[in-house]
Amino acid sequence: MSKTRSAYFCQSCGHESPKFLGRCPSCGEWNTFAEELLQKESGSGWKRTGAEGAAQPKRLDEISLDRQERISTALGEMDRVLGGGLVPGSLVLIGGEPGIGKSTLTLQSAMRMKGCKVLYVTGEESEQQIRMRAVRLGESLGDCYVLTETSTQGILQHLERMRPDLVIVDSIQTLQSQYIESTAGSISQIRECTAELQKFAKTTATPVVLIGHITKDGQLAGPKVLEHMVDVVLQFEGDRNYGYRVLRASKNRYGSTAEVALFEMSDRGMREILNPSEILISHHEEPLSGVCIASTLEGLRPMLIEVQALVSTAAYGTPQRSATGFDLRRLNMLLAVLEKRSGFRLAAKDVFLNIAGGIRVDDPAIDLAVVGAVLSSAEDSPLDPQVCFSGEVGLSGEVRAVSRLEQRVAEAARMGFSRMFVPRASLKGLRKAGDGLELVGVANVHQLYARLFNLPL
Repeated sequence: MSKTRSAYFCQSCGHESPKFLGRCPSCGEWNTFAEELLQKESGSGWKRTGAEGAAQPKRLDEISLDRQERISTALGEMDRVLGGGLVPGSLVLIGGEPGIGKSTLTLQSAMRMKGCKVLYVTGEESEQQIRMRAVRLGESLGDCYVLTETSTQGILQHLERMRPDLVIVDSIQTLQSQYIESTAGSISQIRECTAELQKFAKTTATPVVLIGHITKDGQLAGPKVLEHMVDVVLQFEGDRNYGYRVLRASKNRYGSTAEVALFEMSDRGMREILNPSEILISHHEEPLSGVCIASTLEGLRPMLIEVQALVSTAAYGTPQRSATGFDLRRLNMLLAVLEKRSGFRLAAKDVFLNIAGGIRVDDPAIDLAVVGAVLSSAEDSPLDPQVCFSGEVGLSGEVRAVSRLEQRVAEAARMGFSRMFVPRASLKGLRKAGDGLELVGVANVHQLYARLFNLPL
């Protein structure tokens, strides 16, 4: 048995130090260092029985280019984010806030994968709890096995005997290796357990899905090296007050990181949203002031969202500025542009902005819709409900071009809109507008105000 040695790790960021420090030099947090064993016993880790010997070096032209067939998760939206499905031997990490639906999403996918032997390893819930959730989802139980175990050595023994087609671990923070004497969830335990599962996945070409917790700052709990060890990092986001969930990839070695998937949480599990534009747009019986439709992009997917604004006189002297689902600093910038370039006196007005549906949008192309909603509320004049907007507003009041405008225009035409305000500089580059969709080019916010309310330019 080799000699073990210890080191001190920051429990906030994973910084390693040979001695105890009061303040972490990496993240600046105080009293976060804890002593953990650094060197494990010799001969530890997973070893495949009957291994065919060590790997040998190969020339590049000798390496086979046979494409491995991906394994479908039985959820079309999730497959699209992964780049077409799970790659054999890949390690996928799914992170999200507590209660957001990570376990529900993975269990629902496991039960839908017909003809695929799935082992669901849980260290947080009992077998009865997993069965109750499976019954609530209303899916066929299928060929899904449940194992309640937290020891990685015990899990690897079951994997060697069962040889499943897919392994799901809920969660990586609950696992513990007997070769590391620190507690479960510590920096060294997470790193060691992930390394053992990674070795199993690469050796047997079995995909492994890990569910991970996040910290109060929204970062994945554990050392930063955890994100470097895995092949795919998926973030499961959403507002728990709403039913919508967004699955996006922050790292993907086998596909694009620009794809996103939308789900709706219901009592029967996750429902895939194939047409998000119909979900995020409200259908009002009569036109309302302060409501605009923006054509935005979530990753590579175009969709239409509803922007709501309310402008009223400040009751207590100091005007309020509030934004839900939109950057408040950018809202203040757009209000300053309106006051400077168009003469609107908004300094003494309360301005409230809301993105309907509970989602958060960072796309600068919705600036034009935000300006339109504020102007509509300030004038207390409803806009045509068949009009949508797409454009970025600069500090001088100019309307700047946006990326992938053709996809935004095509989505607006598909949803049946009759008119769309776009940057005037982008009109020449557009190949074709949608059938029945009129494109109106505006160069600045003053032109937008004149065209919206039929005023002379």
